[in-house]
Amino acid sequence: MRVAVVGAGTMGAGIAQLTAMAGHETALVDLDEAQLGRARAAAEKSLERFVRKETLTEAAAKEALGRLVFGTDLAAAAAGVDVVVESVVEVLSVKQEVLRTVATAAPGALLGTNTSQLSITQLASAVPDHASRVVGLHFFNPPVLMRLVEVVAGLQTSEETLAEAVAFGEGLGKESVVCRKDSPGFLTSRISALVRLECLRMLEEGVASAADIDKALKIGFNWPMGPLELGDFNGLDTYLHILGSLEQTLGERFKPTVTLRNLVAAGRLGRKTGQGIYTYDADGRRVGDA
Repeated sequence: MRVAVVGAGTMGAGIAQLTAMAGHETALVDLDEAQLGRARAAAEKSLERFVRKETLTEAAAKEALGRLVFGTDLAAAAAGVDVVVESVVEVLSVKQEVLRTVATAAPGALLGTNTSQLSITQLASAVPDHASRVVGLHFFNPPVLMRLVEVVAGLQTSEETLAEAVAFGEGLGKESVVCRKDSPGFLTSRISALVRLECLRMLEEGVASAADIDKALKIGFNWPMGPLELGDFNGLDTYLHILGSLEQTLGERFKPTVTLRNLVAAGRLGRKTGQGIYTYDADGRRVGDA
């Protein structure tokens, strides 16, 4: 199978690595060549960790990297592929422009979008003749480790497309849940956003430290990562953008906190900037609360 992943940020790069590890010839596309270089370096580092942990052989890691191709020409990368996974910035118009290009370049492909909260129906409205092929493929960070993929149907997504999307996820070693109603935030983003908001409110009120709030969720509720550290991991700017969209569609309960707005305004976006809810060293290791 041939796959094109559009957007070489944290999620796009991780999805491309995942599909390459699953045996698919994968093209990772981004307009920023420097970002593509960072994505390649991240894939190499990640694969090295798998080898050190003996969950992947050196030969398999080399083969996976060999299946990854990096480029800036979207139409060329998507030409004739079987699956497209769009993972660019969470801005409707940008994602729609990507879909217009890939729908023409890959006339028979599954058109997946890794959006975590935008309407699949609205995204598909940019390609009305291909709307039946557009489906949400919401992966979780990091894609190579997280077991779930959320498959989301738009109003015009066909049953055949849904089945193909679930099968694609299973082929990557993932389990799927299907969100059949194109509702803001789908299943997971809606739940996660509220939990993280309450944790931020408790932090603002001085109920407990960030570390203890996260520890309570990890040990008490078996979360693999605390909600506050997860926000830092994914980027607080991304979280603020998601909340803004959910507030518009679902109401006041999703209104961002003052602390979150201030952290983003100050450029304290999480691990990628060295400071967020927590502080981090040059290697991304947590060294304290912000």
